[in-house]
Amino acid sequence: MTITPAYDLECIDIAKSFGDFRAVKDVSFTIPSGSFFSILGPSGCGKTTLMRMIAGFETPSGGDIKIKGASVLGTPPNKRNVKMVFQHLALFPMMNVYENIAYGLRCKGVSNDEIKLKVQDVLERIALPDVGHREIHQLSGGQKQRIAIARCMVLDPDVLLLDEPLGALDLKLREAMKIELKLLQHQFNTTFIYITHDQSEALVMSDHVAIMNEGRFEQIGTPQELYHRPNTSFVASFVGDSNRWSGKVADSDGTGGKVRTEQGLDMAFSAAAGQTISTGSEVDIFVRPEFIRTIRENDPAAAISDGDNRMSGIVDSLLFNGANSRVLVRGWSGELIEADVILTGTDDLAPGEKVDLVWSPAQAMCFEKTGAA
Repeated sequence: MTITPAYDLECIDIAKSFGDFRAVKDVSFTIPSGSFFSILGPSGCGKTTLMRMIAGFETPSGGDIKIKGASVLGTPPNKRNVKMVFQHLALFPMMNVYENIAYGLRCKGVSNDEIKLKVQDVLERIALPDVGHREIHQLSGGQKQRIAIARCMVLDPDVLLLDEPLGALDLKLREAMKIELKLLQHQFNTTFIYITHDQSEALVMSDHVAIMNEGRFEQIGTPQELYHRPNTSFVASFVGDSNRWSGKVADSDGTGGKVRTEQGLDMAFSAAAGQTISTGSEVDIFVRPEFIRTIRENDPAAAISDGDNRMSGIVDSLLFNGANSRVLVRGWSGELIEADVILTGTDDLAPGEKVDLVWSPAQAMCFEKTGAA
């Protein structure tokens, strides 16, 4: 009986050095079959180098890469059942859509009748059944994206690598393509590995996301886990928007306590999951804007618990973005604090208005300082 491997891709202690520079440092992870897995990190963190090693364009300095349970070290790119979609797509402008998709099949010696069936099937699965005769320049940006994916998927790869494929699109099309890519991944049920520095792309589309920093994975988790339960200061600062304070712990029982911030604010906090915060520790505290309530000065209807954090400030400006609108409040020590608000156009907060900002200690994520994030 044949046993199907549990993982489409396994990387075991993968490392890559260029001279004295270590671009990727002993990275290990597994990706279950049929997953949408993203690698998210800032420019220069090593994510593209890692993808090139998976594709076979770079040779690891150490470690192993397994596809469907078998090591592919030493296997050239054209012999790995891995396909890659680049940011600029690399569609052939001298060929129409049908010929672009059929190209890889022709290289493999597939018969013309089988090519016709496979190309038409993949065009229907990307919801473009009638564009086979079109020239590439006649397609919209979103259609080109889908054709680039179809050209790979017609070859039935075990893993599809996507290296920032939405980077060249305008904002509105990029937003639409996030949903399109997720739907396409479900349609083909193939493992997608997506490289990006755009957190919104990774969080919207992915089953799991790896946060990469300086050649290492800081954390792997679902988008919800990374957002609500970051393991490190870097993940808390890189995923989502946060207000950030630095300070020293004045009092702690290990799981929570009080911090005196550099601005002189006494703030109650809860230690991040798995961390113990000791009295005297230098720490960073993160509070997401949606957890901060903005209360007008002397509002008698405001309900504030005794243990809540509270600071006063003056509204600096309003950032209108529909349901995601935000207020910028300048604290008494000069720092700008972001808080989410609902702006209706009537009785909104106004610049120059005095307000109180209130948030729960449970929403103040605290991490011991380990260096710059």
